[in-house]
Amino acid sequence: MKFKHTFNVFIDNFSVTFKQLLYRLIIVVIAAVLYALIITPFKNALTGSEDYVNLVSGIKGFLSHLVQGRPTDLAHSTEQIKTAFDNLLVLVSDNRANIVWGVVGVVAVHFVEKFFTGLGNYAAAAVINDKMALRANSSFCLALIRNLKEASLYNLMYVPLSLIYDAAILLGLYYLVFKGLFFVIVPLQLCLFVTLTVFAISLKMMFTTDWLPALIRGKKGAGKAFLYTFNRRGKNSANVLANFFVIIMLIFILNVAGAVFTLGAGLLITVPSSYVILVCFEFVNYYDREELKYFIDKKTIIKPEKERPLSREEFFRGE
Repeated sequence: MKFKHTFNVFIDNFSVTFKQLLYRLIIVVIAAVLYALIITPFKNALTGSEDYVNLVSGIKGFLSHLVQGRPTDLAHSTEQIKTAFDNLLVLVSDNRANIVWGVVGVVAVHFVEKFFTGLGNYAAAAVINDKMALRANSSFCLALIRNLKEASLYNLMYVPLSLIYDAAILLGLYYLVFKGLFFVIVPLQLCLFVTLTVFAISLKMMFTTDWLPALIRGKKGAGKAFLYTFNRRGKNSANVLANFFVIIMLIFILNVAGAVFTLGAGLLITVPSSYVILVCFEFVNYYDREELKYFIDKKTIIKPEKERPLSREEFFRGE
């Protein structure tokens, strides 16, 4: 039933997808400009060097001699490629400090990009919660401004943890699958890598699933919400993990299909929709477990079998 209710809530809040799309496009454009400002000087310094020109010339010459069937000239092109490549390595080595600072700049921009994207995600979650709890059509922009402090605290905690986790998992799985299982055929390696990656993401989502609902619907403080989401006692974690695995696998399939069959145009819808549907599941799971009633559409209210009475604090908070 959670999966069905999640889909209904997603359809009921589908307009949030377009607001997410516009917000994310603005963030992506700004981030792309900053990436270009950092990377372009390094790219120009590399591609403008004589060694790079010789390397490209050597590769073209090697391919030309190979196609034309002139094996005697291949040795000259091979030597040219080797010399140019060695010189490029020396050039890179001599500019290690600049390269390190460039990498630091790219990482910093990536963190800021994720932070501001997270602010939009928080606003979308607040809009979805208002629709589920009160049938209110809240403004995305007003939700973004109204929740700026709480969203900033949340993202200052979530974004670094998420980036560290994702980097560690991807690096670990790469060495496990492609290095440790080198004797396995490549298609099977790719299948295993994707499956384990989806499982790792599902595991992260399981542990963090109650974070946003606890902040927005539960009105807990940043610290209490953080402790609450990682306390999995009595939360049927296996069922939550299984649901996340199915949803994330479907999201992966839809995004790949959107990229391949629409030449990338479909990603304009599937990418923002991916987050919206994940938030919908998080809130459906939270409402069901906390025995709170909620709307899944204009005419349907989901009520728990035994509705939990509001506490005095919840009543005066307007819940």
